[in-house]
Amino acid sequence: MTTKPKKTTASKTPRTSRKTPTAAPATGAPSTPPPAPKLPRVRFSCRHAGATAVYLAGTFNQWHPTATPMRHVGEGRWEVELELPPGVYEYRFIVDGVWLHDPEAAQSVLNPFGGLNSVVTVSET
Repeated sequence: MTTKPKKTTASKTPRTSRKTPTAAPATGAPSTPPPAPKLPRVRFSCRHAGATAVYLAGTFNQWHPTATPMRHVGEGRWEVELELPPGVYEYRFIVDGVWLHDPEAAQSVLNPFGGLNSVVTVSET
């Protein structure tokens, strides 16, 4: 034997809708959050005549050898511009697969492989 659910009848009491009050916008408050502060832009430049591919690797990109390609700007010069937070960064150029320090860097440090890492210090703007 199967049982059927009992039918219920709708209440004859009229339903009223409740509106949730909305807060009025605060006067003088910005409608969008303020933009994030701009990071300083740092230009890295490398001269290497005859190069076919140049990359920049350093502490700012976890030393990933192809994460930051540089752009050939003519006459054997390659450049890339990065936005970096203030701090001290070590870096090297990878020119056609060969890791090189920046001979024009103001500062260098020895790396664990017996070579030099170039150093750049980024200050707040």
